[in-house]
Formats: sequence, C-alpha cells, structure tokens
Amino acid sequence: MTAVSGTPGKANPWLLPAAAALVLLSLVAAIFLGVVDIPAADVVSVLTGGGSPEAHSIIVEIRLPRIATGMLAGIQLAVAGLILQTITRNPLADPSLIGVSQGATLTVTIFLLFTVYIFDPGSNTVAELPIAWLPVAGMVGGLAAGGIIYLLAFRFELSPLRITLCGIAIGAVLHAVAIGLIAGWGSARVEIILEWISGSLYARTWDHALFLLPFTIAGLAVLPLIYRPLVLLQFDAPVARSFGLAYRRQFSILLLVSCALAASAVGVVGPIVFVGLVVPHLARFLAGRHFPLVLPMTVTSGAIVVTLADLVGRLAGGTEEVPIGVITALLGVPVLLALLRKAP
Repeated sequence: MTAVSGTPGKANPWLLPAAAALVLLSLVAAIFLGVVDIPAADVVSVLTGGGSPEAHSIIVEIRLPRIATGMLAGIQLAVAGLILQTITRNPLADPSLIGVSQGATLTVTIFLLFTVYIFDPGSNTVAELPIAWLPVAGMVGGLAAGGIIYLLAFRFELSPLRITLCGIAIGAVLHAVAIGLIAGWGSARVEIILEWISGSLYARTWDHALFLLPFTIAGLAVLPLIYRPLVLLQFDAPVARSFGLAYRRQFSILLLVSCALAASAVGVVGPIVFVGLVVPHLARFLAGRHFPLVLPMTVTSGAIVVTLADLVGRLAGGTEEVPIGVITALLGVPVLLALLRKAP
C-alpha cells in the first residue's frame, strides 16, 4: 500500500464542510461537557462575556486553553505523520519512528529529574529553570533526535527503509536511556514525568497554546507548497527526479517540517500515541484517491480526534482523568486495523 496517491478521484463536495462541522461540534462538546457540570445557559453566558466567576474560571481558564492546545497539537502530529508516511513510503510511520518522541522524552526526563540551572547575571548567582521551560526542553530533544536521523540519512545515503530502521534503533536507545534514568533516580517530579510520557493535556494553559500556535500556522502555510513534493516523494528517487524534483532538497525540507511539527507538539503534550499514525490513514480513507483533500482532511481529523479523545478521558476518569495518550492507544489500534483491512 502506497503512503499517498496523487491520482485525483471523484471528490465528495460535502466532505470538507462535514469535516469543518465536526470540528465545530467537537469543540462545542468539549466546552459544554466536563467533570464539573455547568448548565448550558451558564456556559453560553460565559462565552458571551457574562457568567459567574466560577463558571468563567472553569470555561476560560481551564477548558478552553486545553482544548486549544489539544487541537493545535493534534493538527501538528497528524500532518507530521502524513509527511513521514509519504517520504519514508511506510504506512506505519509516525513521529516515534524517527526518534522525535523518544528524543523529547529523554530531554524532558533529564530536565525534570536533575536540577537544571542557568546563570543569573543580575545577582551573580544561579537560578533553577522553571518548569514552564518543559515544552522547550522537549522540543529541543525532539529536534535533536530528528537531526541525528537526517545527518545519518544523507551522510550514508540511506534509503527510506533504512532511515526507518535507523530511526527505530535510535528511538529505542533514547527511550531505554530515559526509562533507565527514571528507574535509577527517584525524584519528586517522577509523577510529572510519568504523566507527560503517557501524553496529557492536564493543566495546559493559554501559554501552551500560544507556544504551539506559530508552529501550527507555519505548518498550515506550507501545505499548499508541499503538495507536489509529497506526491512525487512516494516514488523512488530516480522516478521522482525524472519529473524534475530536487529529491534530496525536497526530502530534507519535508523531514525538517515534520520534525519541527512533531517535536513542538510532543514538547507540550507529550508523546500522544497513534495520532500521527492513525489520522493520516483516516484522512486517506475519507478522501479516497483525491489527494488535494487528504491534506485538509488530515488537519481537521487531527483536531477532532485529539479533542474528542481528551473529552472521553476527562469524562471517563472523573476527578482522576484518564490521560489522552491512554485513550488514543485504546481507540487507535482497532481503528487502524479496520482502516488497513478496508484499504486496497
């Protein structure tokens, strides 16, 4: 099965409007439903500028920022997965395949387990980095892991299959080191590490959403520009070059875009599993062979899947919510098997 098809089929004119409507419905459901039961009238009042202080706090300061963060992360992980599945010609590729998730996990583990200091020039002393730097630490680790894969790929001219195998090996090493550090060094922050590793939107704020927003905007802005390279990179290098594609340059650009999107998302919400793997398959299944629809369907499906999975985790766990990564894992396996079974 090819990762993506460039042959347009008959497009369903209602597909994109239906997807947009589902995004809106999932957003409304996530706002109105939660552990704390708020009457619909109060929710509407808050959204229109009124409401009680308690309802305002829950809706504006808790639900809305985690929904926004989840939607942005879902879009980024889904687009990153689609790009990776295409350029590696591997339908089972996702950000963990090239070590991005594992690299972020390792740097977050190091950041939280050990005291990280920076020099404070104002007082000639050192100050501990605040935990708000956690997304930055995760993104740096993810990008570093992706950079290692990139350097190995072009230093030794690896094929997409070998890049995949190399990514799996490096990811396994990075993950093993992270787990070893967690097991070997007890810390009051181990609970935070375990929550982050499982993938979670708990306590995400507007700062997290604003951190992701530039990456999401940039990723969406380049989608029209990467259409042709994505179609051609599903072929072997000689075939792609015969169509005039600068294979190595375009491969490098798309790998960089994928790593940046995945690393920034994982740095904020943790390695939410199966989103980057399942959502592109779902988008292709819905769009058929009409590839111009695959990209927007990947974007909308990523936002919907993460929003609804987080809502299920909040409602199922009650006061002790189930991390979104657990929900996506439980739902992702049967969905993926069903999609692969229906695939040609």
